[in-house]
Amino acid sequence: MKPADDIQTRRTIVRLLSSMGSAKEIDQYLRRFAQLDAERFAVVKVGGAVLRDDLDALASSLAFLQDVGLTPIVVHGAGPQLDVELASAGIEKQTVDGLRVTTASALAIVRRVFHAQNLRLAEALQEAGARSTSIMSGVFEASYIDRERLGMVGRVNAVHLPPIHASLRVGSIPVIASLGETAEGQILNVNADFAANELVRSLQPYKIVFLTGTGGLLDGEGQVIDSINLSTEYAHLLEQPWLSGGMRLKLEQIRELLEVLPPASSVSITRPAELAKELFTHRGSGTLVRRGERVLAATGWDELDTGRLRTLIESAFGRRLAADYFERTHLHRCLVSEHYRAAVVITLEEGMPYLDKFAVLDEAQGEGLGRAVWHVMREATPALFWRSRRGNPVNAFYFSQADGCIRREAWDVFWYGFDDLTSIARSVAHCDARPPTLEAW
Repeated sequence: MKPADDIQTRRTIVRLLSSMGSAKEIDQYLRRFAQLDAERFAVVKVGGAVLRDDLDALASSLAFLQDVGLTPIVVHGAGPQLDVELASAGIEKQTVDGLRVTTASALAIVRRVFHAQNLRLAEALQEAGARSTSIMSGVFEASYIDRERLGMVGRVNAVHLPPIHASLRVGSIPVIASLGETAEGQILNVNADFAANELVRSLQPYKIVFLTGTGGLLDGEGQVIDSINLSTEYAHLLEQPWLSGGMRLKLEQIRELLEVLPPASSVSITRPAELAKELFTHRGSGTLVRRGERVLAATGWDELDTGRLRTLIESAFGRRLAADYFERTHLHRCLVSEHYRAAVVITLEEGMPYLDKFAVLDEAQGEGLGRAVWHVMREATPALFWRSRRGNPVNAFYFSQADGCIRREAWDVFWYGFDDLTSIARSVAHCDARPPTLEAW
């Protein structure tokens, strides 16, 4: 593609994605991803149910990434398809410790089904205008887990990257079946999640994506959890009665995976049709899981690096913080991520907690870091009020978090945890009279 064509394609893509989020955040992600080596961008794990039910959306989303100049590495399973074919052959499904028992006679069906599904996805990508390479073998070197109990089922001992590199060098999407081979060449059935995890450990990608029919991890009400900061939320999530065994196992595997990856790496769980929105917008569409940062709490300015906090606030708001801000602001509580990329500053006004600043760096907005700090704040602060300038893009989030809002000429006043009119009236009056602490550059 000529440079002029490439620029035009990029502009077209940004306009298309602008229906999902702001052009600024989309361009931010495009620049970030473009700086990565091809193999460092993303490993996408596709379940057999997605291949069965959502192939067109899957192929379209993966082709779109290639159009942006990003080539994902795809590894797939074929569980539901295997269930059907094995049942048709009169072979009863058996599992041990969540792994499918695979006899020698069943292995022939496993190979045939995986080959069919791999070619099906590769052909769908070609029809969607993407270049793809079908890789059935040569990537996962495996050994028997327990031949007596599981039969022809393997664990991955080594990952061989040359077939993947060859595909990426020509700008083609590698489509990899989760079949392993012993050193002697014996094909073994390998769990697709385990295969994807070993591939991730070897490649150390920036993004790991699990495409599912549910579109993310679900909470107790069946709603998708938008982001998880493992540093602050993991223990709390494990205590929840609604966390199913399968979801618990997935969360534990993700945590183990992220612990051996660079801090910037993350796991996204989403639907195929929502893949671009999940990757290119702060709001996303699915569950974003990051190792995250610890959230530190302070009740006095002397416990904080106020220089770094000032830089964070000014960078987040794009305005200068008043020179005497720390002298004239009586701190009640500050919660800040350990690397000073997100923070809340709370004061006490007439005995009521007031959110004076909620600052998140642009680079951290897509990581769920602001949400993690907000969650810790809500746990520690049962009632709160704050104001935000009319038209502030973050107001949509504030509306979702507040119990109520009153609109003033210059400000929107929000609160939660107050149910008496006197407290609400005092909150509004304070916001009307409070002098600003941010100035133009």
